[in-house]
Amino acid sequence: MSMLQPRDPMGIYQILFAFAKETGSYIGDPGTRPMSQGFPLTTRVPGGPELPSSLPVTHLDRMYPKADGTPALKKAIAGYYNRHYGCQLTTDNVMLFAGGRPGLVALLWMMQKDLRISIEETEYTPYWDMLRHCGREWTIVPSNEQNRFRPSLDDHRKAHKDSGAARQMLLRSNPGNPTGVTLQPSDLDKLSAWTRESSFAALIDEAYEFFAEPPMSVLAHVKNIDEHNLFVIGAATKGLQAPGARTGWVIGPSKELETLKNFSSYGMGGISQLSQNYVLQLFEQSHIDAARHAISKFYGSQRHRYCEALKSLGFVDYTGTGGFYCWMKLPNGLTAAEFNRRLFRQKAAILPGELCDMQRRGEASPLRHFIRVSFGPRTVEDFDGDIAAIKAALQG
Repeated sequence: MSMLQPRDPMGIYQILFAFAKETGSYIGDPGTRPMSQGFPLTTRVPGGPELPSSLPVTHLDRMYPKADGTPALKKAIAGYYNRHYGCQLTTDNVMLFAGGRPGLVALLWMMQKDLRISIEETEYTPYWDMLRHCGREWTIVPSNEQNRFRPSLDDHRKAHKDSGAARQMLLRSNPGNPTGVTLQPSDLDKLSAWTRESSFAALIDEAYEFFAEPPMSVLAHVKNIDEHNLFVIGAATKGLQAPGARTGWVIGPSKELETLKNFSSYGMGGISQLSQNYVLQLFEQSHIDAARHAISKFYGSQRHRYCEALKSLGFVDYTGTGGFYCWMKLPNGLTAAEFNRRLFRQKAAILPGELCDMQRRGEASPLRHFIRVSFGPRTVEDFDGDIAAIKAALQG
């Protein structure tokens, strides 16, 4: 008898395991085309800053880290948001986690039970796992081909009202994963105003902040976050090109973070001091200013290039203006599952749309004909081979 309750891996890992079983190699190995993964280049992008290649270590760095993060990195993060978005964060509004996902899980697990989540029908694949395993109740907001995956904030408000729940927590990635759809300044202004209401709260995942044109944050519409029911997730994973550092953060009201800090005492024990020291170098002002500009520009050009090429092959484009994905509908009634099987023969893979279905309808999902094509880890030189592999898979 097993001692552990079975848990399936989140969506993207299902594809990675299937690829390894089918091809005998790991997607991302030399000779493969990882258009399924959600990670950026970890080498310098055109026009971007050099990435730090060394890290001094002292005996202090081998000690236990502070539960909520090093004061220096928290100060740098608060200063970054204040400088670029005009808010008034202090170190009491910042808590460090071992990546963005642990921060999301901690928040959802510790959240008051009367807060009902409103989440869009098409969203970041592990949200479904997080909500389920944290025992949350959620309301689906239609996000599909009919509204071009662009529900309004008012649609969230209506879905919540129809649910009959007293308090609402809106959960959204912005820019959206997998769609790239990005809330505009007027939306963020409305969202900010709503989070001052006692019955409304929001949890905004800004992992792709730098990949909007220009980079944006809901915090540009918040002066004093202590007056709002708002949490913002950020991480060094995407825009700062350091997924291996496993460093993310939660921005929120100081009284809420004081409570959240207790999670680290028994559930995390802080995060690597060495990782925090490395990420601190990435927050050096000239570095992060250059990165914001270069990441937005380079990946904006890549988005246009990949999406235009896919459209020319008969895909229908629903991609927004952020992120490093193309969100496409396959031509000729082809399903994403069959398309991936064909791509495996080309040593390539994508993320099937049904794994972004927050209702997990499997083969019955209306997203079974959609795919998320990642150009995050792809160089300019990879483009021709990537498109050739997709074209070959379309032909059978």
